[in-house]
Formats: sequence, structure tokens, C-alpha cells
Amino acid sequence: MAKISVKESEITILSINENDYISLTDIARYKSDDPYIVINNWMRNRNTIEYLGMWETLFNPCFKPIEFDRFKMEAGLNAFTLSPQKWITSTGAIGIVTRPGRYGGTYAHKDIAFKFAGWISVEFELYMVKEFQRLKEQEQIQMGWTAKRELAKINYRIHTSAISRNLIPSKLSPEQINYIYASEADVLNMALFGITAKEWRDNHPDVKGNIRDHATITELICLSNLENINAVLIADGISQSERLEKLNLTAIHQMQVLESSQTEKTEAPLRLCNP
Repeated sequence: MAKISVKESEITILSINENDYISLTDIARYKSDDPYIVINNWMRNRNTIEYLGMWETLFNPCFKPIEFDRFKMEAGLNAFTLSPQKWITSTGAIGIVTRPGRYGGTYAHKDIAFKFAGWISVEFELYMVKEFQRLKEQEQIQMGWTAKRELAKINYRIHTSAISRNLIPSKLSPEQINYIYASEADVLNMALFGITAKEWRDNHPDVKGNIRDHATITELICLSNLENINAVLIADGISQSERLEKLNLTAIHQMQVLESSQTEKTEAPLRLCNP
């Protein structure tokens, strides 16, 4: 959960299935002390219903178009009313959600929330977009620091973990070790992938990019470490064949640690359509 301040109004933002949902209730309080009435008045508008229906059609495979058409036909009539809960229940909508409890209220996907804010006040909408973008920039900076910390943890584990003998990269043969490679890049490629850049291109003539473009994140982390180690070995005057042998064994070591430390990423469950 996050909050932004817009024109002295505090707006709550929730992350739902990795998407930002902004509180319509908080936005509506900028216009009235009774946000429920403000939201309902906005939702009974024909233009609003058409926009909501188009959004759901684009992003929600479970959306019920027949119910949407019924609401669209009734919109504009004096007796027509529509609440967020009625819209969600009738059409299977996901762009608007309701939440009970302390931070409860009506929330909408940021696309819809900005549309609602513009209906409240164009000035308010512009200030809200500005503050939302500022929040996202701060989050990106924080993510950068988090990524650096995670990389540091992985490298620490590589250097401190006890590893088993279950090898991941193949151990190079004496012939491969003693071959004179044209570049230091190929020394690293052989140590980790067991193949030179040219050999990879010859084996994949229809694939764009190079061998490193198609490496996994763990391989790229290992490769970065091998580059640092190789630089030290070169400075120590170690021959290419000796360096390759050491780098190959290091690659086996590190990839074993990296692969064993991978944890399954928990993803938000997919929303299933009701039959």
C-alpha cells in the first residue's frame, strides 16, 4: 500500500495482482463529504459506462458483455442507478474493486481512476498524475537498490556456501583447455558455456544476437564474476590455458550454488472465469 498527497487530499494506492489500484473513495472526498454518492453519480453516466465496458473488454476475458449492454441501454434514464458492487457482480468486472476494513472503499485500476479524477476536476487529475509519476520514480530507485542488495547476497553465497559435486557446466577436456583462443571473451565463453561465440553462431544461424544475449540471469551473474576473476589472473601472469581451467572449475562451482539457491517465484493467481 502507498499514499500520495494531491491538493491536500490523501489518496491510497493498493497493488492488486501487480497492478496499481487507486482509491476512488479518497478521490471523491475532494468533491464531497459523501464519496458514495459522488461515485454512484459518476457510474450512472453513459460515457462512464461505455469507458468501463471498453476497458473490461480489452483487459478482462471474463467480462460479461450482455450485462454491459443492458446497463448501457438504461444509462441516462432518470430511474437508472449503478453502484460499484452492482457493476462488479453483474458484469464480472475487474477494473473496479471494493475493499472492506480500515483501508476499505472503492478502488479502480489507475486507468479508470485517472478518468474519474478528470470527471471530478481536470486540475485535480493533472496534480494526481504528477504525484503518481513521482511515486513510481521513487519506487524505481528503491527497486534499483534492492536489486543491488540481492546481487550482493548472491555473490556472498557463492563465496561462502559449501557446494556438492553435482556439476552444472561441463568440465573441459585437455584439448579444449590447451587450445589458443582468439579473445578473452571466448575464454570466458568456453569456461561457462563450453563453446566459443563463433561456434554458437554457426550452430544457431537463424537466431538473432549472440550467446550472451540468450544466457539466463544466473549465467550472466556467473559471467560477471568470471570476468573479475580473469582480470586478476591476467594481472598475476597466469597463462591462458591455466586461467581457462581455473575459470571452468569456478563456473561449475558458482552455477551449482546459484542453481541450488533459486526459489520459486510466487505469482498472483490467475482470475478464473465462472462457467
